[in-house]
Amino acid sequence: GAYTLTLNAMQQKVVDAVIENARTEKKPCLIHGVTGSGKTEVYMELIAEAADRGKQSIVLIPEIALTYQTVMRFYRRFGDQIAILNSRLSAGERYDQWERAARGEVSVMIGPRSALFAPFSNLGLILIDEEHEGAYKSETMPRYHAREVAAERARLSGASLVLGSATPSLESYLRAQNGEYVLLPLHHRAVAGSILPKVQIADMRAEMQVGNKSVFSRTLDAMLTERLARGEQAMLFMNRRGYSNFVSCRSCGKAVTCPHCDVSLTLHGKNRLVCHYCGYTIPLMKQCPSCGSPYIAGFGAGTQKMEEFTKIRFPDARILRMDADTTAKKGGHEAILEAFANREADILIGTQMIVKGHDFPGVTLVGILAADLSLNTPDYRSAERTFQLLTQAAGRAGRGNKPGEVVIQTYDPEHYSIETAKAQDYDAFYEQEIAYRKLG
Repeated sequence: GAYTLTLNAMQQKVVDAVIENARTEKKPCLIHGVTGSGKTEVYMELIAEAADRGKQSIVLIPEIALTYQTVMRFYRRFGDQIAILNSRLSAGERYDQWERAARGEVSVMIGPRSALFAPFSNLGLILIDEEHEGAYKSETMPRYHAREVAAERARLSGASLVLGSATPSLESYLRAQNGEYVLLPLHHRAVAGSILPKVQIADMRAEMQVGNKSVFSRTLDAMLTERLARGEQAMLFMNRRGYSNFVSCRSCGKAVTCPHCDVSLTLHGKNRLVCHYCGYTIPLMKQCPSCGSPYIAGFGAGTQKMEEFTKIRFPDARILRMDADTTAKKGGHEAILEAFANREADILIGTQMIVKGHDFPGVTLVGILAADLSLNTPDYRSAERTFQLLTQAAGRAGRGNKPGEVVIQTYDPEHYSIETAKAQDYDAFYEQEIAYRKLG
C-alpha cells in the first residue's frame, strides 16, 4: 500500500524468524523488545505477510493502549482491512464488526481479549501485545486467560501465535527458556540515536532525614525545574490504582506485614489492619514495629493530591491529569493524550494509563512517585508487577532524539525489583524472581 515501512535489520530478523518458525516448528514466539524497539512495525509486517497468503490476523492490545495513536498506525497501513473492537462500542457496533469479519470483508481484528473470538475462517496469525498485562485475564464468567486460549485457537487453526513485551510475564519467559516458545530479542530502540533512559533512584528515607517532607525528592525537584526551563515535557507516574492501602514507616521504609503470610496488611477503615490471605487482624499501631518511629501512616496519596502539590511547587507549569476521573467521559482519554502530544502541557500526571505504549518524543523526564505501592500489595506477583510498571514507565522517557532521564522515588531502594528496573535488566530480574518462586 501507500504506507510501507522499511524495517531495520534487527526487526527484519525477527520477522524472518517468525515466518520460518511457522513453516517448521510451529511454536509460539515471544518477542522480547525493549521499550521503543518498534514492536508495532514488526507486528504490521507479520500481518501484511499473512494477508499476502490470504490469511487473517487477530491482534490483542490491552484496552488502555487502544488509543487513537496506535489505531491510526494500523489504519494508515491496512485501511479498510481492519475492524476494531473496544469497550466503548455499543452492542450494535460490535455486532457490525463481527459481521464484517464473518463475511470476509476484513482481514485484521484488533481489540482487547474478546477479539480473540473473531469469526475468521482462515486465521493465520494471533498477536498478543504487552502479553504480561493483567487485563488478559477475564474476571467474569467464563474465566480464562487470553494467552492460553490464544494458544489453543492457534493450534486448532494452524495459525502462528506471537507474544510481545518489554517485560514478559514470568510464565512466558520460563517457557521461552525451556524451549516451548521461540525467544526473539529486540535489544535496541528503533529511532536512530534514541537510547534507553538514565535511571536514578531517590531514597525517600534519606529525604525524610534531611527534613524534606515534600512529595518530590531533591533530585526530581531539580530535574523538573530544569525541564520546565528548557521547555521540555515531563511525566509523573503514580502506580496508585487498584492497590490496597497498606501502612508503612517513612523512617525505615518497612511496611507492616502479616507474621504468618509475609504479605502486607491492608488498612480497613481508619484503624484496623487485616491480612487478605489468612484473616489475621490487629489494630493500627502508633509506632513502627520495626524501628519505633512515630512516622507510620497509610499510603494513600492520589493523583489529585499530586496535582495540587505540583501546582503549588511549579505555579507556571501547564499540568494535565489523567486518571479514572478525568477520563470518565467518552473520548476523555484521547483528548488528554492528544493535548499532551501537541505540547499543550508541560507535565502529565497520572496512573498506569499514562505509561501504556504511548510515544511522546518531547518527554525527557519521567518521575515515578511511589514505586512502593505495588511492592506492598498482598499478592505473590507484587515484585513482578513492580518491575514491569517501573520498566514500562521509564520507557516513556527519551524516545525521540533527546536523551531521557528517570527518577524512581522509593522507601525500599535495595529491593531487587527496583534495582533491576533501574538497570532495565529483565534477565537479572527474572533470575532472582524465579529463584525466589522456586523456594516458595
